[in-house]
Amino acid sequence: MIYRFTATVDALKGFMRQYELRGSDTLYDFHEHIVNDLNFAPDQMVLFRVEDAKGKPLKEYGLFDLGDGSMDEIPIEQLIKRQEKTLLYVFDVHDNRALRLSFAGTDEALPRKSYPRTSDEKGVPPPQFLDPQGNEAYEDEEYENGEWRVEN
Repeated sequence: MIYRFTATVDALKGFMRQYELRGSDTLYDFHEHIVNDLNFAPDQMVLFRVEDAKGKPLKEYGLFDLGDGSMDEIPIEQLIKRQEKTLLYVFDVHDNRALRLSFAGTDEALPRKSYPRTSDEKGVPPPQFLDPQGNEAYEDEEYENGEWRVEN
């Protein structure tokens, strides 16, 4: 069984990714795929957060066990069984910036496809970190020649 998730960033209109994973893939597998897909630095602290409807954190899955389990212990199918269908992938822990990952359905695995995979994409990914001068994320940013440039 393949599980589809749609990734968006609340403050960045026009960005979307569709990710497909096997039920046996772990959150760590998902993390590695996101890092590669969005060209993020692989050596940064990240976590997956489950929140209630009011935005209160219910569970956090980190590279190390934060009390709810570590990313490499949690298979995708287990999340869906527990009704944890919307996750935040916090890629900048310091500034609490995240991808919103929403469960979008299931499919059968396609022959000759490897998973996890990106099945659809729109827009330019967000920069992983804010400008060190303290400019707000996404404000006055332009994407040019494969790099983010912040207008001062």
